[in-house]
Amino acid sequence: MFGTLKDEAFQRGGAAWREARLKADETRSELTRRTALAREPRPQGVSGPSMRRLLGELGSLADRRGRVHPVAVAAAPKPVMLLPGFGSHPARMAPLRRALEAAGHGVIDWGLGFNIGPTPENFAFLVARVVQLARTEGAPVTLVGWSLGGLFARELAKARPDAVASVITMGTPFSGNRRANNAWRAYQFVTGHSVDAPPIPCDFAIKPPVRTVALWSPRDGVVSPRSSCGWPGERDQAVALRCSHLGFARDQRAIAEVLRQIDLPDIDDGLQRPD
Repeated sequence: MFGTLKDEAFQRGGAAWREARLKADETRSELTRRTALAREPRPQGVSGPSMRRLLGELGSLADRRGRVHPVAVAAAPKPVMLLPGFGSHPARMAPLRRALEAAGHGVIDWGLGFNIGPTPENFAFLVARVVQLARTEGAPVTLVGWSLGGLFARELAKARPDAVASVITMGTPFSGNRRANNAWRAYQFVTGHSVDAPPIPCDFAIKPPVRTVALWSPRDGVVSPRSSCGWPGERDQAVALRCSHLGFARDQRAIAEVLRQIDLPDIDDGLQRPD
């Protein structure tokens, strides 16, 4: 009997070892694949901001100031959803959130924690979340997306324009070549897919069928200003700000512009809103 138990234990141990080796091999294979994605050459003639601009972003990482300057009460408080940038958490947008709440807006974050890229599942979650918020509030939602969060916002507005009042992007690379920035290699490594082949159908340059405002900065060290500014027809309005890419959600000038844009009178677009 003891021998039988011993043999069974060896068999279980051997099976566990083989499974562990298989998982390790799969992990190494996936790591190799993602590393290859991160090492892809940038297309000739395409470039992101200069290294000087990129290094200047480090100052924004160290900036812990989050004091909210006095803000005027909104003429018409609105439901607002905040969508963070790539690799960022909604907590990074806390200064913007506090300012919006001080103005009287109802603010909710996107509900997915850190933004590690799109998947069919998290996009479906966001569609449902936006629709539910619009129904709960009895009014369409204003989407404010920072960097990659702005791409989510634009695609959400295309998927459910009935639930979205407007889209405000901050340093979002929706225009031009998808490698005209300094983050695409990190994006490909983390997400495991090419910037040219996202896992959800999309065409970032197509303007959503709602009012769409692009906030961009000539001092952006991550995204090419031309990509985040876009061309007429890709957005309704572009507003230049003098802040870093990482500072969009904390810079008082950017916060003031978001407040101003949200407070503009709604335009009747003739869309049927959710009940």
